[in-house]
Amino acid sequence: MSDPTARNRLDEEASPYLRQHADNPVDWQPWDDDALAAARERDVPIFLSVGYSACHWCHVMEEESFEDDAVAEVMNESFVPIKVDREERPDLDSVYQSVCQLVNGRGGWPLSVWLTPDGRPFYVGTYFPRDGRDGMPGFLEICRNIADSWADPDQRSDMEARADQWTDAVRDEVEASPAPPDGDRAAPDETVLDDATTAALRSADREHGGFGRSGPKFPHPGRVDLLLRAAERSGREEPLAVATETLDAMADGGLYDQLGGGFHRYCTDREWVVPHFEKMLYDNAELARCFLDAYRLTGRSRYALVGAETLAFAERELSHPDGGFYATLDADSGEGEGSFYVWTPAEVADAVDDETTAELFCERYGVESGGNFEGGTTVLTVTRSVPDLAEQYDLDETAVRERLMEARLALFDARGERERPPRDEKVLAGWNGLMVSAYAAGARTLDPAVADRGAEALSFVRDHLWDDERERLSRRFMDAPERGSGADGTPEASQRGDVKGRGYLEDYAFLARGAFDLYGATGEVDHLAFALELARVIRDEFYDADDGTIYSTPADGEELVARPQEPMDQSTPSSLGVATRLLLDLEGFAPDEGFGDAAADVLATHDRRVASSPLEHVSLAMAAAQRARGPLELTLAADETPDEWRETLARRYLPGAVYAPRPATESGLEAWLDRLGLAEAPPVWANRGAPAGEPTAYVCVDRTCSPPNRDLGAALEWATGGNAGDGPGEAGDDTPGN
Repeated sequence: MSDPTARNRLDEEASPYLRQHADNPVDWQPWDDDALAAARERDVPIFLSVGYSACHWCHVMEEESFEDDAVAEVMNESFVPIKVDREERPDLDSVYQSVCQLVNGRGGWPLSVWLTPDGRPFYVGTYFPRDGRDGMPGFLEICRNIADSWADPDQRSDMEARADQWTDAVRDEVEASPAPPDGDRAAPDETVLDDATTAALRSADREHGGFGRSGPKFPHPGRVDLLLRAAERSGREEPLAVATETLDAMADGGLYDQLGGGFHRYCTDREWVVPHFEKMLYDNAELARCFLDAYRLTGRSRYALVGAETLAFAERELSHPDGGFYATLDADSGEGEGSFYVWTPAEVADAVDDETTAELFCERYGVESGGNFEGGTTVLTVTRSVPDLAEQYDLDETAVRERLMEARLALFDARGERERPPRDEKVLAGWNGLMVSAYAAGARTLDPAVADRGAEALSFVRDHLWDDERERLSRRFMDAPERGSGADGTPEASQRGDVKGRGYLEDYAFLARGAFDLYGATGEVDHLAFALELARVIRDEFYDADDGTIYSTPADGEELVARPQEPMDQSTPSSLGVATRLLLDLEGFAPDEGFGDAAADVLATHDRRVASSPLEHVSLAMAAAQRARGPLELTLAADETPDEWRETLARRYLPGAVYAPRPATESGLEAWLDRLGLAEAPPVWANRGAPAGEPTAYVCVDRTCSPPNRDLGAALEWATGGNAGDGPGEAGDDTPGN
């Protein structure tokens, strides 16, 4: 039998990240049974490298080490080298990132882990230079030392012992379900949000916006969401001020693409000037939704514009032709990192015909000789306000805005002639779910027609990644390299695309959340039906009643050294937190299916964890608070939503609200119940029709409901005690820097 590790097998993979390494002299393997069996048969360690296609330092490590013949010789002879795309295998990434965090106090990508042949970790780090420098050990030296140690029986024994210790530690870290020692399981109460808010305020950078008083700066949409909710709930000024300072800093800084819309991954500095330029689908989904929420709370039109531009960016640059959304845009292109996005004064002058207009643009966005980035170039940031420019150039503000828009369009067109960043064209189920939620928010806030794009993405995932017969979700889809057709003119099976990986909790939870949000925005029962189907799989395959938690992998998934959970919010929301809140929301639609019991179990299990660090567990904390006080429910009985209702909802910030549209008549509701497989109307719809066919609203809060009302605004006023207006902020475009 031939040795599968005798050659680089990544040319057989569809992942752009893996294919980037297909020409390396390293004999890379995918994580599969053949590679793992070869490690056991050869009795050599596994070198596991985890990254993703838009990762800048992954590219650097490839150029320095993985393209080097001397490094490849050692790796091929002494290890089974395995490459993993963390976007395809978040379970592997989660387990071994946890090891890196435990050992080194930090993680990141590229993730570099040395494993025993059976997968137990014994050495871990992130980026290593080829040769040691600045106190960092060199990758080639590490590989040689580990190979020599593995060949020595005494040293190998020490390595095996360390692997046992680390494996036990990571199991304790990611599998543990810390129930109270006296067995009295009680979920956190609403005060957990107050504790989380206090922690967020304590960590806020009141000088530059965001969280933390040094670089790098990450967007943390969950924390902004928390502060917006705290401001709405309490009326306090400080949470709103910190939230808006953060939103303004992100929108005015280099994190935001000032020409094309959309957000980069994070900024390297405290002042939000220089980003790492990759653009991730999940960041743009969460931030678009966050800015739209902020608009509904404050009335500041700048936030609605940023949300709309971010959705437009995703549709323009991350769209699959058939409706899904691609995963990422790379940081590097052309001459290197960020070259697609940066400018010099001469480049601006070349792109903009009018000299004064070019000067205005440079003043507005800080483009000057020497720049703020490599090679004397400038990352665009808002550095001058429109009123200041109007006064300096003796123009009225409208004329300045018109000139700036003219310049932006000219530079956007000129930028289109540059070499574009590569795009990772994986369509991931969970990340698409986040974007569906963002488009649902856009439909409620901007224009009902925005929902159509979210529905296209949801339909794409259902068509390509959901198996109706098995009722199971796959992780990712990619087009085949060439899209051909069979004799009947339809795509051949081999050309329809590549589907890989079983769905993880984040896929089911994020996609179900998106479907449920889209149902709430459109009143389309099919979206609700899909959300319920996905939630049932979460309950049946991911929830463990004995452990009182919901794991990230299904019960019959691949057995790793530990079965991971995801209670903490990181670059994406906690899948455990999203799933828990989803089950709470769906309890009112399917009260006999145990959704609420499972959610209560999770919250009780993780009570101490959430209480001890609520800011790191924002999604779970929000779910706990919702369960403690009950959701705000809006049952809207109407065959068509009145325009005045849409206008009311577009101006209302109703965090955590459960939108429950239903048909106006009981006969219409019967058809829905048949579609959903429900024997009777659930509590959220029961006895809540539209008398005489007139659209009627029912609003419930703190488990108390309003009388039926044809005026949605009045019903909301009743439910919120008159505090459901435009929020504590002033209406109008009063964002600093305009």
